[in-house]
Amino acid sequence: AGSCANESVITRTWTLTDECNNTTTLVQTITIVDTTGPTLITPLDLPSSVICSNVPDVPELSFEDDCSTNNITVVFEETSTFTGTEEIYDLIWTWTATDECGNDTVITHTISVVTENFTEEIEADRCTEDGLIDLYEFLPNGADTSIEWVVVTDGITIIDGIFDPLEVEIGDYVFTYTVSNNGCLNTYEVTIHVNEDCIVLPCGEDDLKISKAVTPNGDSYNEYFTVGGVEECGFIVDIKIFNRFGDIVFESRDYQNDWNGQSPSGSVGSAGRLPNGTYYYVIEIKDSGIKPLAGPLYLGTK
Repeated sequence: AGSCANESVITRTWTLTDECNNTTTLVQTITIVDTTGPTLITPLDLPSSVICSNVPDVPELSFEDDCSTNNITVVFEETSTFTGTEEIYDLIWTWTATDECGNDTVITHTISVVTENFTEEIEADRCTEDGLIDLYEFLPNGADTSIEWVVVTDGITIIDGIFDPLEVEIGDYVFTYTVSNNGCLNTYEVTIHVNEDCIVLPCGEDDLKISKAVTPNGDSYNEYFTVGGVEECGFIVDIKIFNRFGDIVFESRDYQNDWNGQSPSGSVGSAGRLPNGTYYYVIEIKDSGIKPLAGPLYLGTK
Protein backbone atom coordinates (compact mmCIF):
# COMPACT_ATOMS: atom_id res chain seq x y z
CA ALA A 1 0.00 0.00 0.00
CA GLY A 2 1.08 3.61 -0.61
CA SER A 3 1.04 6.68 1.64
CA CYS A 4 -2.66 7.38 1.05
CA ALA A 5 -5.76 5.36 0.43
CA ASN A 6 -5.57 5.67 -3.34
CA GLU A 7 -1.96 4.51 -3.63
CA SER A 8 -1.21 0.78 -3.93
CA VAL A 9 1.22 -1.82 -5.23
CA ILE A 10 0.09 -4.54 -7.68
CA THR A 11 2.25 -7.66 -7.96
CA ARG A 12 1.78 -10.12 -10.86
CA THR A 13 3.61 -13.47 -10.93
CA TRP A 14 3.99 -15.88 -13.86
CA THR A 15 5.52 -19.36 -13.42
CA LEU A 16 6.70 -21.15 -16.61
CA THR A 17 7.28 -24.95 -16.54
CA ASP A 18 8.73 -27.06 -19.39
CA GLU A 19 8.19 -30.79 -20.03
CA CYS A 20 11.14 -31.66 -17.82
CA ASN A 21 9.55 -29.74 -14.95
CA ASN A 22 12.08 -26.96 -15.11
CA THR A 23 10.46 -23.70 -13.95
CA THR A 24 11.06 -20.02 -14.48
CA THR A 25 9.26 -17.39 -12.43
CA LEU A 26 8.55 -13.89 -13.72
CA VAL A 27 7.35 -11.14 -11.33
CA GLN A 28 5.84 -7.79 -12.39
CA THR A 29 5.42 -5.05 -9.77
CA ILE A 30 3.19 -2.04 -10.51
CA THR A 31 3.25 0.87 -8.03
CA ILE A 32 0.22 3.17 -8.28
CA VAL A 33 1.02 6.66 -7.00
CA ASP A 34 -1.36 9.68 -6.89
CA THR A 35 0.69 12.79 -7.72
CA THR A 36 -1.95 14.86 -9.48
CA GLY A 37 -3.91 17.58 -7.76
CA PRO A 38 -7.65 18.21 -8.16
CA THR A 39 -9.02 19.74 -11.36
CA LEU A 40 -11.11 22.93 -11.39
CA ILE A 41 -14.55 22.34 -12.90
CA THR A 42 -16.19 25.72 -12.11
CA PRO A 43 -15.86 28.38 -14.84
CA LEU A 44 -13.75 31.23 -13.46
CA ASP A 45 -15.59 34.21 -14.93
CA LEU A 46 -14.10 37.15 -13.04
CA PRO A 47 -13.15 40.67 -14.18
CA SER A 48 -9.54 41.76 -14.27
CA SER A 49 -10.26 45.43 -13.45
CA VAL A 50 -13.11 47.15 -11.55
CA ILE A 51 -13.86 50.28 -9.55
CA CYS A 52 -13.99 49.73 -5.79
CA SER A 53 -17.79 49.84 -5.61
CA ASN A 54 -18.07 46.99 -8.14
CA VAL A 55 -15.78 44.39 -6.59
CA PRO A 56 -17.62 41.09 -7.17
CA ASP A 57 -18.49 38.55 -4.53
CA VAL A 58 -16.01 35.74 -4.04
CA PRO A 59 -17.25 32.71 -6.01
CA GLU A 60 -17.34 29.23 -4.53
CA LEU A 61 -15.17 27.01 -6.75
CA SER A 62 -15.68 23.28 -7.26
CA PHE A 63 -12.96 20.72 -8.01
CA GLU A 64 -12.84 17.05 -8.97
CA ASP A 65 -10.09 14.44 -8.66
CA ASP A 66 -9.64 11.15 -10.50
CA CYS A 67 -8.45 9.42 -7.35
CA SER A 68 -10.27 11.34 -4.60
CA THR A 69 -13.98 11.64 -5.09
CA ASN A 70 -15.17 13.20 -1.85
CA ASN A 71 -12.16 14.17 0.25
CA ILE A 72 -11.19 17.44 -1.44
CA THR A 73 -10.66 20.48 0.76
CA VAL A 74 -10.68 24.02 -0.63
CA VAL A 75 -9.08 26.94 1.23
CA PHE A 76 -9.63 30.55 0.07
CA GLU A 77 -7.28 33.43 0.84
CA GLU A 78 -7.53 37.11 -0.05
CA THR A 79 -4.59 39.50 -0.06
CA SER A 80 -4.52 43.16 -1.00
CA THR A 81 -1.84 45.70 -1.86
CA PHE A 82 -4.03 48.56 -0.61
CA THR A 83 -2.46 50.59 2.21
CA GLY A 84 -4.92 53.49 2.22
CA THR A 85 -3.36 55.92 -0.25
CA GLU A 86 -3.20 54.14 -3.63
CA GLU A 87 -5.47 55.20 -6.48
CA ILE A 88 -5.14 51.69 -7.98
CA TYR A 89 -4.30 48.51 -6.09
CA ASP A 90 -4.39 44.75 -6.62
CA LEU A 91 -6.77 42.33 -4.97
CA ILE A 92 -5.39 38.77 -5.12
CA TRP A 93 -7.73 35.83 -4.63
CA THR A 94 -6.22 32.38 -4.14
CA TRP A 95 -7.99 29.03 -3.88
CA THR A 96 -5.98 25.96 -2.83
CA ALA A 97 -7.64 22.58 -3.45
CA THR A 98 -6.05 19.56 -1.75
CA ASP A 99 -6.94 15.90 -2.23
CA GLU A 100 -6.59 13.19 0.40
CA CYS A 101 -3.08 12.35 -0.81
CA GLY A 102 -1.90 15.91 -0.20
CA ASN A 103 -1.73 16.96 -3.84
CA ASP A 104 -2.50 20.63 -4.32
CA THR A 105 -3.96 22.68 -7.11
CA VAL A 106 -3.67 26.45 -6.72
CA ILE A 107 -5.94 28.84 -8.61
CA THR A 108 -5.04 32.53 -8.44
CA HIS A 109 -6.90 35.53 -9.83
CA THR A 110 -5.82 39.16 -9.58
CA ILE A 111 -8.26 42.07 -9.85
CA SER A 112 -6.99 45.60 -10.40
CA VAL A 113 -9.18 47.93 -8.29
CA VAL A 114 -9.62 51.66 -8.89
CA THR A 115 -10.35 53.55 -5.65
CA GLU A 116 -12.99 56.24 -5.16
CA ASN A 117 -13.82 58.71 -2.40
CA PHE A 118 -17.43 59.42 -1.51
CA THR A 119 -18.28 62.29 0.86
CA GLU A 120 -21.60 62.72 2.66
CA GLU A 121 -22.13 66.13 4.22
CA ILE A 122 -24.15 66.32 7.44
CA GLU A 123 -25.12 69.55 9.20
CA ALA A 124 -26.64 70.05 12.64
CA ASP A 125 -27.56 73.03 14.82
CA ARG A 126 -26.73 72.80 18.49
CA CYS A 127 -27.05 75.25 21.36
CA THR A 128 -24.18 75.75 23.78
CA GLU A 129 -26.34 74.33 26.58
CA ASP A 130 -27.52 71.21 24.73
CA GLY A 131 -24.96 69.06 26.50
CA LEU A 132 -22.34 66.63 25.19
CA ILE A 133 -22.64 65.62 21.52
CA ASP A 134 -21.76 62.06 20.48
CA LEU A 135 -20.49 62.36 16.91
CA TYR A 136 -21.01 58.63 16.31
CA GLU A 137 -24.77 59.27 16.41
CA PHE A 138 -24.47 60.99 13.02
CA LEU A 139 -23.24 57.77 11.36
CA PRO A 140 -25.70 55.40 9.65
CA ASN A 141 -26.84 52.25 11.43
CA GLY A 142 -24.33 49.44 11.13
CA ALA A 143 -21.36 51.70 10.41
CA ASP A 144 -17.94 50.73 11.76
CA THR A 145 -17.47 52.77 14.95
CA SER A 146 -13.91 51.66 15.72
CA ILE A 147 -12.27 54.50 13.78
CA GLU A 148 -11.28 57.84 15.28
CA TRP A 149 -12.83 61.11 14.18
CA VAL A 150 -10.64 63.77 12.54
CA VAL A 151 -11.07 67.33 13.81
CA VAL A 152 -10.93 69.68 10.82
CA THR A 153 -11.50 72.92 12.74
CA ASP A 154 -8.35 74.13 14.46
CA GLY A 155 -8.10 74.76 18.16
CA ILE A 156 -10.44 72.11 19.56
CA THR A 157 -10.08 68.53 20.76
CA ILE A 158 -12.50 65.67 21.27
CA ILE A 159 -12.25 62.45 23.26
CA ASP A 160 -13.85 59.22 22.00
CA GLY A 161 -15.99 61.17 19.54
CA ILE A 162 -17.56 63.39 22.23
CA PHE A 163 -17.84 67.12 21.46
CA ASP A 164 -18.77 69.63 24.19
CA PRO A 165 -20.28 72.86 22.77
CA LEU A 166 -19.83 74.59 26.12
CA GLU A 167 -16.06 74.53 25.63
CA VAL A 168 -16.02 76.42 22.31
CA GLU A 169 -17.00 79.79 20.91
CA ILE A 170 -20.12 80.37 18.84
CA GLY A 171 -19.46 79.18 15.28
CA ASP A 172 -19.11 76.21 12.94
CA TYR A 173 -17.08 73.10 13.78
CA VAL A 174 -16.22 70.43 11.22
CA PHE A 175 -15.35 66.77 11.84
CA THR A 176 -14.71 63.94 9.36
CA TYR A 177 -14.97 60.17 9.68
CA THR A 178 -13.63 57.94 6.90
CA VAL A 179 -14.43 54.25 6.41
CA SER A 180 -12.58 52.16 3.82
CA ASN A 181 -14.34 49.32 2.01
CA ASN A 182 -12.38 47.64 -0.79
CA GLY A 183 -10.64 50.96 -1.39
CA CYS A 184 -13.86 52.96 -1.51
CA LEU A 185 -13.38 55.74 1.01
CA ASN A 186 -16.71 56.78 2.51
CA THR A 187 -16.20 60.07 4.34
CA TYR A 188 -18.85 61.57 6.61
CA GLU A 189 -18.28 65.30 7.04
CA VAL A 190 -20.21 66.60 10.04
CA THR A 191 -20.59 70.35 10.51
CA ILE A 192 -22.05 71.46 13.83
CA HIS A 193 -23.34 75.03 14.03
CA VAL A 194 -22.98 76.04 17.68
CA ASN A 195 -25.31 78.90 18.66
CA GLU A 196 -26.92 80.54 21.67
CA ASP A 197 -30.51 80.04 20.53
CA CYS A 198 -31.28 77.77 23.45
CA ILE A 199 -34.94 77.11 24.11
CA VAL A 200 -35.86 77.95 27.67
CA LEU A 201 -38.99 76.11 28.76
CA PRO A 202 -41.34 78.34 30.81
CA CYS A 203 -41.74 75.65 33.41
CA GLY A 204 -39.46 76.46 36.28
CA GLU A 205 -40.40 76.24 39.92
CA ASP A 206 -41.27 79.95 39.96
CA ASP A 207 -43.82 79.37 37.19
CA LEU A 208 -45.82 76.77 39.11
CA LYS A 209 -49.26 77.72 40.39
CA ILE A 210 -50.48 75.34 43.10
CA SER A 211 -53.89 75.54 44.75
CA LYS A 212 -53.90 76.60 48.39
CA ALA A 213 -57.55 75.73 48.97
CA VAL A 214 -60.23 73.46 47.54
CA THR A 215 -63.87 74.46 48.12
CA PRO A 216 -66.10 72.23 45.98
CA ASN A 217 -69.36 74.10 46.59
CA GLY A 218 -70.48 74.60 43.00
CA ASP A 219 -69.45 78.24 42.61
CA SER A 220 -66.79 77.31 39.97
CA TYR A 221 -64.07 78.79 42.17
CA ASN A 222 -61.44 76.51 43.72
CA GLU A 223 -63.55 73.50 42.78
CA TYR A 224 -60.46 71.32 42.21
CA PHE A 225 -56.90 71.08 43.42
CA THR A 226 -54.83 72.32 40.48
CA VAL A 227 -51.15 72.36 39.54
CA GLY A 228 -50.64 74.94 36.77
CA GLY A 229 -47.69 76.37 34.87
CA VAL A 230 -46.40 73.14 33.33
CA GLU A 231 -48.88 72.74 30.47
CA GLU A 232 -46.57 74.09 27.75
CA CYS A 233 -43.78 71.68 28.67
CA GLY A 234 -45.82 68.49 28.75
CA PHE A 235 -44.43 67.36 32.10
CA ILE A 236 -46.19 64.59 34.01
CA VAL A 237 -47.38 65.53 37.51
CA ASP A 238 -47.53 62.99 40.34
CA ILE A 239 -49.26 64.04 43.58
CA LYS A 240 -50.01 62.66 47.02
CA ILE A 241 -52.42 64.20 49.55
CA PHE A 242 -51.96 63.44 53.27
CA ASN A 243 -54.14 64.12 56.29
CA ARG A 244 -52.72 65.56 59.48
CA PHE A 245 -51.93 62.05 60.73
CA GLY A 246 -49.66 61.34 57.75
CA ASP A 247 -52.09 58.98 56.03
CA ILE A 248 -52.38 59.16 52.23
CA VAL A 249 -55.96 60.11 51.39
CA PHE A 250 -55.41 60.60 47.65
CA GLU A 251 -52.65 60.00 45.12
CA SER A 252 -52.37 60.14 41.36
CA ARG A 253 -49.76 59.51 38.71
CA ASP A 254 -50.15 61.82 35.71
CA TYR A 255 -52.52 64.04 37.67
CA GLN A 256 -55.19 65.82 35.59
CA ASN A 257 -56.30 68.57 38.03
CA ASP A 258 -59.43 66.61 38.93
CA TRP A 259 -59.37 66.09 42.71
CA ASN A 260 -62.13 67.85 44.65
CA GLY A 261 -61.78 66.32 48.10
CA GLN A 262 -63.13 62.91 47.33
CA SER A 263 -61.58 59.88 49.03
CA PRO A 264 -61.04 56.93 46.65
CA SER A 265 -62.30 54.55 49.33
CA GLY A 266 -65.64 56.31 49.43
CA SER A 267 -65.92 55.62 53.14
CA VAL A 268 -64.99 58.94 54.70
CA GLY A 269 -67.40 61.77 55.28
CA SER A 270 -70.53 62.52 53.27
CA ALA A 271 -70.63 60.68 49.93
CA GLY A 272 -66.97 59.79 50.31
CA ARG A 273 -65.88 63.40 50.79
CA LEU A 274 -63.07 64.09 53.22
CA PRO A 275 -63.77 66.24 56.27
CA ASN A 276 -62.96 69.92 56.16
CA GLY A 277 -59.54 70.81 57.42
CA THR A 278 -55.92 71.20 56.54
CA TYR A 279 -54.22 68.59 54.39
CA TYR A 280 -50.75 68.39 52.92
CA TYR A 281 -49.57 67.74 49.38
CA VAL A 282 -46.37 66.35 47.88
CA ILE A 283 -45.94 67.11 44.18
CA GLU A 284 -43.34 65.64 41.82
CA ILE A 285 -42.91 67.13 38.33
CA LYS A 286 -41.42 64.22 36.38
CA ASP A 287 -38.25 64.80 34.29
CA SER A 288 -38.37 68.56 34.89
CA GLY A 289 -35.36 69.09 37.10
CA ILE A 290 -37.68 70.60 39.71
CA LYS A 291 -37.32 69.15 43.18
CA PRO A 292 -40.43 67.61 44.81
CA LEU A 293 -42.67 70.28 46.35
CA ALA A 294 -44.67 70.03 49.58
CA GLY A 295 -47.09 72.33 51.32
CA PRO A 296 -50.43 72.74 53.15
CA LEU A 297 -53.85 72.67 51.51
CA TYR A 298 -57.18 73.73 53.02
CA LEU A 299 -60.24 71.65 52.15
CA GLY A 300 -63.61 73.23 52.94
CA THR A 301 -66.93 74.34 51.51
CA LYS A 302 -66.44 78.11 51.56
